[in-house]
Amino acid sequence: MLIGNGLWDGRKHYLDKMTLGDLVRAYAAHPAIQTYVVLAVVAAGVVIAQWPAPVGGVVAAVVATILVYPLIWYLLHRYVLHGRYLYKWVGTAAMWKRIHYDHHQDPNDLGVLFGALYTTLPTIVVVTLPVGWLLAGPVGSAAAFGTGMAVTCFYEFCHCIQHLAYAPKWGFPRRIKKLHLLHHFHSEKGNYGITNYSIDRLLGTFYGDAAAMARSDTVSNLGYAGAERERYPWVKNLSAGDVVEDN
Repeated sequence: MLIGNGLWDGRKHYLDKMTLGDLVRAYAAHPAIQTYVVLAVVAAGVVIAQWPAPVGGVVAAVVATILVYPLIWYLLHRYVLHGRYLYKWVGTAAMWKRIHYDHHQDPNDLGVLFGALYTTLPTIVVVTLPVGWLLAGPVGSAAAFGTGMAVTCFYEFCHCIQHLAYAPKWGFPRRIKKLHLLHHFHSEKGNYGITNYSIDRLLGTFYGDAAAMARSDTVSNLGYAGAERERYPWVKNLSAGDVVEDN
């Protein structure tokens, strides 16, 4: 067992009731974060064990992973997590509920903010290993994979800060918090980035304030309401009465 998991045994953690210190402790104790850290360390060990490695290739693999991450996140967030096909099949309804629907229903619940390992790890593997291999072979794959783990930890912490009842004191976290909260409480049809909104700007889904985009009536239920909920009842059945309707 990884360290600190007792903090999560049967407990709920709500970001609107937590201090920054509370968040740091809960973040460090979460099994998903601990898994990412362990895998990042293992990947770094693989790179060190194969040294001397092609330095240029390893650096290129690290940089490429950092650069491709915002694009991959954007595509998955917009077209998979906000797509309306996962809840239409009984085989993926529970997954969609866990990895995104529950988060939009209750953005303060830290337990459903973190990605589910059974979805995040395969995605990171599929993205990073080929990129690293093309640039530097096996050692490049290890470097890219380890970088993917580290970047995921950074993204997850930034995502926590975006929902924490805490006002960041400096520009970057303050700015991304504002943009992400617009996504959750004004319109989910834009601002799909977490730390980087360049793809939103490129593809026309960026908005900097509420006046720039009409308010969405599906910002909390992601379109899973009314006739859709009755026609595809699997998420409703799993929700046990906790479905939130938008006004």
